[in-house]
Amino acid sequence: MELSLIQKIIIYAPPIIFAITVHEAAHGYAAKHFGDMTAYNAGRITLNPIKHIDLFGTILLPAMTILLGGILFGWAKPVPVDFGRLKHPKKDMLWVAAAGPASNFLMAIFWVFVIKFSMGAPEAISFPLAEMGKAGISINIVLMVLNLLPLPPLDGGRIAVSLLPMPYAIKFAQIERFGFLILIALMFSGILNKILDPFINAVYAVIISLFG
Repeated sequence: MELSLIQKIIIYAPPIIFAITVHEAAHGYAAKHFGDMTAYNAGRITLNPIKHIDLFGTILLPAMTILLGGILFGWAKPVPVDFGRLKHPKKDMLWVAAAGPASNFLMAIFWVFVIKFSMGAPEAISFPLAEMGKAGISINIVLMVLNLLPLPPLDGGRIAVSLLPMPYAIKFAQIERFGFLILIALMFSGILNKILDPFINAVYAVIISLFG
């Protein structure tokens, strides 16, 4: 069954907003756990999506990429983290950065169970729930893999900075000022899809093998 434009918006909006909200809140919670209260003091450790939504990056751009059939792309308002306030800044940066993608993996699993629930749900809600579940799995896997790309300022870039020896970490971190432009160039050239697709398929395979 082909979904109309309105149906696509209704199906995709909750998973997108939920995925980005939990992703950002996870960063804030991890930062608080490791000693930085910046996000907590700013009221960003919350599941209230209004605190995290960026009108263009969270709503308009993801909608355009989905409707045009490209890879899901977007962003939220970044949670403020002062890495210098972490108990062990370089080491703890890894866990703060990894918290976002890890939350997306867990949310993908959550949407698997939504699909399973839809199979026994009344017919009126069974189909939309199943479609929303499929969208939720896809959105969270793509966001997880995209954010793990080792390119500052993405989470994967922060993880790489944390793992590299200090001299190399300092040099690698300097890429951050160009990171967003590099990402846009990769996306519009089609190279980003080629890089991410094998990893996206691998995560799909893991989830299918675990939960059928």
